[in-house]
Amino acid sequence: MNQDSTTDMGFLDHLEELRWRIVKALIAILVGSAISFAYIDEVLAFLLQPTKNTSNPIHLQVLAVQGMFMTKWFIAFISGFILALPVLIYQIWKFVSPGLKMNEKRYAFPVVFFSFSSFVIGVSFGYYVLIPYSLEFFSGMGVGLVENNFSINYYFSFLTWLLLGSGLVFQLPVISLLLSAIGLLTPPFMRHYRRHSIIVILILSSFITPPDPMSMVIMAFPLMLLYEISIGVSWVVNRRDPV
Repeated sequence: MNQDSTTDMGFLDHLEELRWRIVKALIAILVGSAISFAYIDEVLAFLLQPTKNTSNPIHLQVLAVQGMFMTKWFIAFISGFILALPVLIYQIWKFVSPGLKMNEKRYAFPVVFFSFSSFVIGVSFGYYVLIPYSLEFFSGMGVGLVENNFSINYYFSFLTWLLLGSGLVFQLPVISLLLSAIGLLTPPFMRHYRRHSIIVILILSSFITPPDPMSMVIMAFPLMLLYEISIGVSWVVNRRDPV
């Protein structure tokens, strides 16, 4: 009975710890969103910049009375989430670290740093490469026939999909690091399934990018490069911790 009580208390303690970690993460997102909203005009100007660099004019419209207000809060929330990412990763680490072994804990800083850096690089790739090419492609579909009058809500939804999608896709080396650290992934396994991964990468690229071969290749090339980097990451981890 005492053992069951101890187990129950341990479970309840974990729930309490999880609750406070979630609360702290939400506070970080709210603070980040508030900071972003304070500079929302500068953030919007930065996000609208790609529409000014296309060869075909793009006009954005607000189609609802409260449309611009809701758009600003949506962008502030997404920006706040990105600003809060280091805190979110730290809270996740503090929650899971008590259950890790010493040889697993040493990967904490590389995982946090590598994950945030990869996400930033992925978002930057989306903003400076995918977004301009996608806007150029789609705005060119109506030349001579119709004007490019896009809803600002749809534009920011499109922007968010590509930017966050790029940031998440660039987490491939981080996933390789984690799976290799716990012994589920090895370089021979990844090399053996390289051809299969290329097919998966091409399919994934077709979902993320506009429906034309060139944009799919633009997205697929860095993904293939990330896969090769992931093999190298797995090799380094398995070399330090041979199975």
